[in-house]
Amino acid sequence: MITTQTDFRTALLDPSSPAPNGVQNPDGVPATKRFDVYRNNVAVSLTDALETAFPVVNKLVGTDFFRAMAGVYLRAHPPTSPVMMFYGDEMPDFLAGFGPAQSVPYLPDVARLELAMRHSYHAEDASPIEPDALAKIAPDTLPNVTFTFAPTVHLIPSNYPLHSIWWANTHGGDIAKAAQPTLITRPEFDPSVDPLTPEQTAVLAALIDGTPLGAALQIGGAGFDLGPLLGLLLSRNALISINT
Repeated sequence: MITTQTDFRTALLDPSSPAPNGVQNPDGVPATKRFDVYRNNVAVSLTDALETAFPVVNKLVGTDFFRAMAGVYLRAHPPTSPVMMFYGDEMPDFLAGFGPAQSVPYLPDVARLELAMRHSYHAEDASPIEPDALAKIAPDTLPNVTFTFAPTVHLIPSNYPLHSIWWANTHGGDIAKAAQPTLITRPEFDPSVDPLTPEQTAVLAALIDGTPLGAALQIGGAGFDLGPLLGLLLSRNALISINT
């Protein structure tokens, strides 16, 4: 008897399920023990992949909790690709709805940050604009310009001190009390993680969506200073074209 891929996958992800029909030892006896070993190895490998992908989430909840949670996750979200570098894309939404993790409400944002770092690391290269590119544009044209951002750029809004939570668990230090949305870029080989103010986040989100500069600045409110945000974007090679 030959088992189907669906039956095999279902049994592979359900530890209470028997070996599927057709999975046999060379003597024709059902390969129950061998299948159990294989099933366990798959679960362990996927759990290890998630542990590697989300080290700060793992640190925040503890290894025992994380591995138990990973067991639930991998059965709800098995890999859809043999390329494992992006496995875990559904983790932030999973954490938001995972009851036992609700006592750490910022976990989904931490997962989004770690996921964005991974995507930024593997994103394609792009040439940044020259530092003086904006200075060459006529002042009356500036409010209408839009920007194209590098594929490495990711903005992580958050109502929590996200950057300092990540920093304290990777480098040490205290956790801030104010909200700290986070910007992920890759100026060279490795991703950079920078904190933003809520106002900077609102302006940057508008610019990433293609809002002209003048309209985006209004979102920041009266007195918003573009200088620090623009300086950060330029230093991180986040802008690859100015569109007039």
